[in-house]
Amino acid sequence: MNNMTALLIIAVSLVQAGYAGLSILSVLALRQGMSHYTFVVYRMAIATAIMSPVAFFLDRHSRPPMTIKVMAKIMLLSMFDPVMDQNLYHVGMQDSSATFTSAMCNMLPVFAFLMAWFFRLEKVDLRHPRGLAKVLGTLVTVAGAIILTMVKGPSLSFPWDREQKRNEHSSNDTEIKGALFLTAACFFWSCFIILQANVLKSYPCKLSLTALICFWGMVEGALVAVVAERGHPAAWSINLDFKLLAAVYGALLSGAAYYVMGLVVKKKGPVFYSAFNPLATVLVAILGSFFLAEQLYTGSLIGAVTIVGGLYLVLWGKARDQPPSESKDANVEEPTGTPASQSLRFEFV
Repeated sequence: MNNMTALLIIAVSLVQAGYAGLSILSVLALRQGMSHYTFVVYRMAIATAIMSPVAFFLDRHSRPPMTIKVMAKIMLLSMFDPVMDQNLYHVGMQDSSATFTSAMCNMLPVFAFLMAWFFRLEKVDLRHPRGLAKVLGTLVTVAGAIILTMVKGPSLSFPWDREQKRNEHSSNDTEIKGALFLTAACFFWSCFIILQANVLKSYPCKLSLTALICFWGMVEGALVAVVAERGHPAAWSINLDFKLLAAVYGALLSGAAYYVMGLVVKKKGPVFYSAFNPLATVLVAILGSFFLAEQLYTGSLIGAVTIVGGLYLVLWGKARDQPPSESKDANVEEPTGTPASQSLRFEFV
């Protein structure tokens, strides 16, 4: 393993650790009464303030002209994510736990693969082992989600459990409700990936596209929040608490994650990046047990491991679909015909 590969592994691992920390902060903020509607607005506002000047200067010589059609697609993109995806994600988190949410989100590449297959952007040759692996991995992932949602079993203990009272956070019915919201979030994120691939063909400036998605996410999210939180002006209050910390931390993390994802995909390909997604789930389980007193059950562990196994089957099946872009022409845009191979953790905001 050369120095560059080692540095990339460290960078991706730090990003996943950052996402684990954001999951914990989000739960703490939700427990403090954070409105996920206004949280999305503030996070998008911070991200817009950060990304806009960067995109303005770095893309000033390569930015293509904007058309009404492209702008309409970008507005639809921002509705898929952050508005729908992130709001549904936080509702699902409220009805479950940080660990449960992180485990469920490992299904995202599989959802994207299914949608790409449906829209004929993904080719599956069932006569080839890798084609079978994609389908089998999808079925295994779905089975893992069912186990994660429906089965609890004996509780698991950590060394520090004796020092704190465990948080028996939810019933099976509540987790089923949370799983439905998280599944819907996965669906909208998959819609985002599919449409993103299309938009990048006509508007290939990724930084400018990011800034525009952040801006329209802020505007559309604000409209949704005004309706959803009417009569509750306290939902818009900002204090020096976990709510503000989660918004600022989330925006900064997303900028760093965007840069790392772009670097890793260029050097090693999207499958390499996606392979590290389960690391966040492991870290969230440990941090959630320590900071949130969340209880981890045997059934949850089996379901999470099954989901990760299905994820790796799909990733193995896709490993040769989209090779790393270490091509001779460094200016050639990344292929967008296989959006399901895009990383789960790749977020614009």
